[in-house]
Amino acid sequence: MARDDPSTMPAPTPDMLIAGMTGRARTAARSLAATSCERKADALHRAAAEIRIATDEICAANADDMASAEAQGLSVAMLDRLRLDPARLSAAADGIEAVAALADPVGQVIDSRDRPNGLRLERVRVPIGVIGIIYESRPNVTADAAALCVMAGNAVLLRGGSEALASNRAIHAAFVRGLVSVGVPADSVQLVPIADRAAVGAMLTAEGAIDLVIPRGGKSLVARVQAEARVPVLAHLDGINHVYVDASADPAMAEAIVVNAKMRRTGVCGAMETLLIDRDYPDTVALVERLLAAGCAVRGDATARAKVSGVTLADDADWDTEYLDAIASVAVVDGVEGAIAHIARHGSHHTDAIVAADAIVADRFLAAVDSAIVLWNASTQFADGGEFGLGGEIGIATGRLHARGPVALEGLTTYKWVGRGTGQVRG
Repeated sequence: MARDDPSTMPAPTPDMLIAGMTGRARTAARSLAATSCERKADALHRAAAEIRIATDEICAANADDMASAEAQGLSVAMLDRLRLDPARLSAAADGIEAVAALADPVGQVIDSRDRPNGLRLERVRVPIGVIGIIYESRPNVTADAAALCVMAGNAVLLRGGSEALASNRAIHAAFVRGLVSVGVPADSVQLVPIADRAAVGAMLTAEGAIDLVIPRGGKSLVARVQAEARVPVLAHLDGINHVYVDASADPAMAEAIVVNAKMRRTGVCGAMETLLIDRDYPDTVALVERLLAAGCAVRGDATARAKVSGVTLADDADWDTEYLDAIASVAVVDGVEGAIAHIARHGSHHTDAIVAADAIVADRFLAAVDSAIVLWNASTQFADGGEFGLGGEIGIATGRLHARGPVALEGLTTYKWVGRGTGQVRG
């Protein structure tokens, strides 16, 4: 009868859609939790292979997304995040394979103790369960997040931005083909198929159905998630990252690090946004001019502007801005304590670096700066799970609970206590 014909039935509401997806995800999560490391790794290798095979198909879908995004006037930084090409897809497949090669955290005994009564207690890593990931622009997140969640034994609901819907669908389809080829449930990785923002709201209020939500995107997305969520959130806030160049820094090293930190890729969250220069550093002019020569617009405080032509005057908002573009703010500060104070006022607890030859000064910076990642004599662009040897990341967590910095396999697990007794009863 016509009433049984799916084509005549109304489309499910976002709430109904998410409820159905989470139900299937819970079933898949139970299966994944019992899946061996070898099978999970095999599934990821197959998923990577399917993405390589589908390169032309995925790039064609991405070209459609790019054309639409350009017509809508998306920023240069957003377009860079959205763009895929064979090299980027190959890197995404490499990342999946790198995750497959990692040690499985599930079942790892974190600590153990034997009680005087003979009861043995162990704290053991287990999957979180069902994870929801809400992200913008970067379609490679579809592959990265799926790989990490599967390897950590979690089912995942992926909700990408509308600007990348075709790209995400193509990557997701290839990834799932790899999973099912070795018997891992297709529902382990589900992509929310609609661009309706109400689907995000449905995910955020899915208490008991989604165990953890992870937002990856701009300030407005993260703010919405934190304001509306009724499930736990692992937040990634702005990357207002600083490089402080101490008076003791080697000038050649300082110039190389600063230019790389800002200009290697301006649209990533690990890019330097503010350069802090010790008042006693002897080569301020050469350092800032090197940044200008690399094509970066520089907005400086009064001291920096007086020293270097081509620097425009920064306003108060510049120190709190994540440009994600070829723009940097520059401030001259009174040594390491001045840098620490500036970062405390304006930083986002993401990634901050010091360039210094003086180990005592460097240790003071590393101890005092309260960021998820602090670096000595290295570019902030190393703020990446792959560069940390984690095989990829869900994001850089800037809060304090329950994970911090690049969130990879261990950050996607929780733990339970397992007790083994011989008949003990409590008196």
